[in-house]
Amino acid sequence: MAGPGSELPSGPVAPMLLSWLTGLGAGMVFLSFMQKLLYPYFWDDFWYLLKVVHCGLRLEMYRLKGELVTVLDKFLMHVRKQPQKPFIIYEGDIYTYQDVDKRSSRVAHVFLNHSTLKRGDTVALLMSNEPDFIHVWFGLAKLGCVVAFLNSNIRYVSLLHCIRSCEPRALVVGADLLETIEEILPSLPADISVWAMKESVPQGIISLKEKLSTASDSQVPHSHHAASNLKTPYLYIFTSGTTGLPKAAVICQLQAMKSSAGLWAFGCTSNDIIYISLPLYHSAGSLLGIGGCIELGATCVLKKKFSASQFWNDCKKYNVTVFQYIGELCRYLCKQPKREGEKNHRVRLAVGNGIRSDVWREFLDRFGNIKMCELYGATEGNICFMNHTGKIGSVGRANFLHKLFFAFDLIKYDFQKDEPIRNEHSWCSRVKKDGKGKILQPQRLPILLECWISYRTQMSMVWLYQEKMETTGTFKLQKFRLVEEGFSPLKISDPLYFMDKLKKSYIPLTKEIYDQIVLGKIKL
Repeated sequence: MAGPGSELPSGPVAPMLLSWLTGLGAGMVFLSFMQKLLYPYFWDDFWYLLKVVHCGLRLEMYRLKGELVTVLDKFLMHVRKQPQKPFIIYEGDIYTYQDVDKRSSRVAHVFLNHSTLKRGDTVALLMSNEPDFIHVWFGLAKLGCVVAFLNSNIRYVSLLHCIRSCEPRALVVGADLLETIEEILPSLPADISVWAMKESVPQGIISLKEKLSTASDSQVPHSHHAASNLKTPYLYIFTSGTTGLPKAAVICQLQAMKSSAGLWAFGCTSNDIIYISLPLYHSAGSLLGIGGCIELGATCVLKKKFSASQFWNDCKKYNVTVFQYIGELCRYLCKQPKREGEKNHRVRLAVGNGIRSDVWREFLDRFGNIKMCELYGATEGNICFMNHTGKIGSVGRANFLHKLFFAFDLIKYDFQKDEPIRNEHSWCSRVKKDGKGKILQPQRLPILLECWISYRTQMSMVWLYQEKMETTGTFKLQKFRLVEEGFSPLKISDPLYFMDKLKKSYIPLTKEIYDQIVLGKIKL
């Protein structure tokens, strides 16, 4: 028999409770409907933001404990935990975490015993994608040196400019790029020692490969590279040089740690096999790619150079699950002749930037349900936007939750005049949805947000024709070279055409017509 305190609601209370629960349920359904209608990505954004906060809290916990953990420290942790796990697969050869650790320690001992390098010194690195790029990078990092990644595609003046600007104490060059350094060897500062990853080297160059054969692979004392401050320089990574000579971006230890969390934030795990064919001298390949593998404890398939014809064969051969891309890379894959079984692979996710919406759709239709994680960032920037939802056409992603933790604004900008568009009170204006402009963030230089930039001379569609546009190692247009050439027929070997208003057709642009345009005798 029920006691006096256990009576069920009766009378008017029961209908009231039922009505309240019904109203609550209806309200929940309505709110859910409105959320999906007005903010369909709310929960995706919420869980992604939790990941970002978790990453920040983890770094803060390290700091409070007095443990300033760097990317190198993370790598050494994996060496202890999983020494025999493959870290790099290169041209069929497997390099375990322990292999890379020992080889990089050999590099460190060579410089300890045969050079005057000390903690904080800068060493320039000119190498193609190969395991020794990582061995030298990590070996120098074990000594506390700052490594400057040199673009392996630049020559002469640009290369000399990069070397001089970072003021290195030493320069390490790969065997296949030795001739590039020989061309500028007499012009290098006298206090730079040049080391080559080759047995037989010309006079004035030291053979690093020869000395590695007898060097110790014992652990380098932690005191050599222990970080005293995460804001200290770790790498110098040069910009692509699309608008002038390359400029060195200073990458501190903290920025490298944040970049290494990118693959994890997109959902990669330690079980993933990540295909990297982007150049390691670029931040995408080194910080996001190699650093991301280290953060996860994953395996990297390293390619010397991107090959559209070999890409899918490599993915199938090595069971690749994730790959990095630049937008043009995906377009090149779509241009390849169609084959049977193109969706027969294990790739589930791709991380990169610069893919056009039409190429994006074509890529998915042809190669299967691969989540494309498009991001926007810059080597010299301090903010990144990541399209973690896979929405086609979105270059990164920003939302009100994102702004709670990262202060920024996108302002209207006149790209021809290279200045902000201001209102009648001289204030900048925010860009509306689907507009383009310039990103501003407190205390740092503004970063120009451009997905696609076309160059036009001030003399307006004179028509410039080139069969192939000059690009950087990451497929960016060499806009600076176009600006220098202008539309002079003396500087451009390709055919140039001029719209003759009288004839109402294009005619060849001769030197005589060019001179008349420059003198203002012919108006456009």
